[in-house]
Amino acid sequence: MNTRKKIEHGLHYMFAVLLAVVWMISGGCVEKKQKVYHVGILSGLDFFASTSDGFKEKMTELGYIEGSNIIYDLQKTNFDIYAYRNILNKFVGDKVDLIFVFPTEATQEAKAATKGTGVPVVFANVFIEDTGIVDSVRQPGGNITGVRWAGPDIAVQHFEIMREMVPNATRMFIPYLKEYPIVKSQLEALRLAFAAEGLTMIELPAGNAAELEAEFKMKAESANSKTDAILMLAEPLCVSPDAFTVIGKFADERNIPVGGTLISIGGHEAVFGLIPQNIPVGRQAAYLADKVLRGAEAGTIPVVTAECYLQINFKAANKLGITVPDGLLSRANEIIH
Repeated sequence: MNTRKKIEHGLHYMFAVLLAVVWMISGGCVEKKQKVYHVGILSGLDFFASTSDGFKEKMTELGYIEGSNIIYDLQKTNFDIYAYRNILNKFVGDKVDLIFVFPTEATQEAKAATKGTGVPVVFANVFIEDTGIVDSVRQPGGNITGVRWAGPDIAVQHFEIMREMVPNATRMFIPYLKEYPIVKSQLEALRLAFAAEGLTMIELPAGNAAELEAEFKMKAESANSKTDAILMLAEPLCVSPDAFTVIGKFADERNIPVGGTLISIGGHEAVFGLIPQNIPVGRQAAYLADKVLRGAEAGTIPVVTAECYLQINFKAANKLGITVPDGLLSRANEIIH
């Protein structure tokens, strides 16, 4: 073989080797490395803890297999601002691909902690009124989107349901966490509803269960203290075990109904609840997270409104001598006998 042929043969061999290497790298013999997403989850209130279950459940259905192509860092706390900040700062430091967070106050902290970092945020169980979390429903802006509660509408629906259950009621107590941002819009909507019906709305703002108990005692001892019902707003105080025990004890002693959020603690029970449910809300949020992980900018994805779920505690209503209207029962998603 002459020198020229040897050179040509060598070049052909080198070219074949090069093609083989390119083929291997592009997927012929070397498997592509799959992207593994890291998602930080902040469960900020025990009442909403199962939201993360719905989220992970739907993410699995969408093809995100935990331990394979997605890793979750699930952190739980219970209405603790300092804990929120520490957890969120860790997520940002770990450079997670996405933060899933709930409820409102934890989401406010998440927005602040991720500002300028590029870490997208998907929220759930959040009030967007008076909180500054989003610019608008259609264009949330920044690095954030999620699933909201239609707070003022829910508050008015609570009032309307209580009116159906106790049509002769003229005075209702409204306990809530004082100076809490999401309460303002609910109270404004309720004041209009009460005024339109000519009923009396008695507000009981409190910072904790002990303060709430003192408020109840003071109102009970005042002149013209008769109250026909207790209406719960969507806020964190009344769903805490200590505070609801105070509410339930006061109501049971006077044989009056409590409604708004279906809750039962220590033998004290609400007669109805109308709020979104954690598992479905978590599943709704997973659709948004999927869009973000596929490359969409969170701030351009419209906020989704959670659907409410009506639960009637027929047993508790009967115990109070309340006849639940057939029309209300027909609208219920769940009736507890």
